[in-house]
Amino acid sequence: MQALTRDENTSISPQTTKGQRTRKNILNCARKVFARAGYVTLRMSDVAEESGVSMGALYRYFQNKDDLFVNLIGDIHEQMFQASRAPEHDFAVAPYQALLAANRGYMTHYHENRDVLRALIEAGTVDERFRDVWWQMRTRHIDRFVYALKTSHGIKTISGIPVRTIVESMASLVEQSAYTWFAQEDLNTEPISVETAAQVVTRVWYRTFFDKEPPDNSVDS
Repeated sequence: MQALTRDENTSISPQTTKGQRTRKNILNCARKVFARAGYVTLRMSDVAEESGVSMGALYRYFQNKDDLFVNLIGDIHEQMFQASRAPEHDFAVAPYQALLAANRGYMTHYHENRDVLRALIEAGTVDERFRDVWWQMRTRHIDRFVYALKTSHGIKTISGIPVRTIVESMASLVEQSAYTWFAQEDLNTEPISVETAAQVVTRVWYRTFFDKEPPDNSVDS
């Protein structure tokens, strides 16, 4: 079964300012409902009630729950991808600072959207289309960092292992840390701040890819 993508679904892209506002309002309200109810138990009627639109109006913008969710996740992922770019630091010159800024951006956006991202993991366990959406999101981040390592530092292997394999492992570290600390925050004995999370994973990344300790001022970067 192929993954759902925003390009392949049949939801409309309104041309009028009013239509764009309505669509944005529906997505914002859907975010609240998905966060509250999760993917499995959410009903379109819940979203219609939350957003103050009729069922007919809702279905003019989104054909079903899957269509609505994939658009919501797509928007969140694009924002997360941009938030973890760290253009203010040159990765070739200041790799630790660039890594920290990128991980800080990722962790910040994950924390802000933790309820919906938890719903995505839930959805992926019951519908392989959403597992594939998650996989596409993950792959996009991995591709970008593999390219950056090769072009900025000439790193293609580490201890004889293809660098992509190592990047996949580090991506899993960040993903699972964010999921554990933020999406399942109620299970933690104490809260983990976004800054602490970013510092922890960045120090592991830096040691792994550059085989040395982070710079002395890394904690305050």
